[in-house]
Amino acid sequence: MSIRILVADDQEGIRGAFRLILDAQPDMTVVAEAADGRTAIDTALRLKPDVVLADIRMPRADGIEVTRALAGTGTHVVVVTTFGLEEYARAALDHGAAGFVLKRSGPALLVEAVRAAVNGDVLISPQLTLGLLRRPRVSRPREPAPDPGLTEREADVVRLVAQAKTNAQIAEELFLAPGTVKNHIAGISAKLGVGNRVAIAAWAWNSGMAD
Repeated sequence: MSIRILVADDQEGIRGAFRLILDAQPDMTVVAEAADGRTAIDTALRLKPDVVLADIRMPRADGIEVTRALAGTGTHVVVVTTFGLEEYARAALDHGAAGFVLKRSGPALLVEAVRAAVNGDVLISPQLTLGLLRRPRVSRPREPAPDPGLTEREADVVRLVAQAKTNAQIAEELFLAPGTVKNHIAGISAKLGVGNRVAIAAWAWNSGMAD
């Protein structure tokens, strides 16, 4: 089935460029566009696309607000931006974004980010990844327990997540089914009190487990 995408950006030229890139993929279809964040939210709630590509800065609601509003709806939000600030990326990911991609990263990474989001992975532009994982977090929605009670297998998964491995790569390395890896990540997220795999990786780096 085709991945249904909503493109939200206040620049018509950017929306058109993204549509050309995504509609050219055999497994993707742009079903709607939005020129501001509020329209993006309303349209996504009505059409229920698989993925929303949301600019970080838009009128009426920014990409972080879009991410927060669509959390738990089944629609994945990938934030796409010109601004490579780690603070923006952290805020988006803390609110459940399924990716954070710089516009200058190119069309291939944009397409890969959409596919990663649908597969339950999180893709971040390489220019930001190491900084996000290694820099200690200033604040968290909830501090993880000193001993979160991870099983040996969960600890293996955490270490591989910290290496930016995808679910498929983790499954291959640990001889597990991809669905089992997804279940492990859900359990790890609950134990650590975090919202996504990027936060899991950050916890691993900050706790020393990734070393």
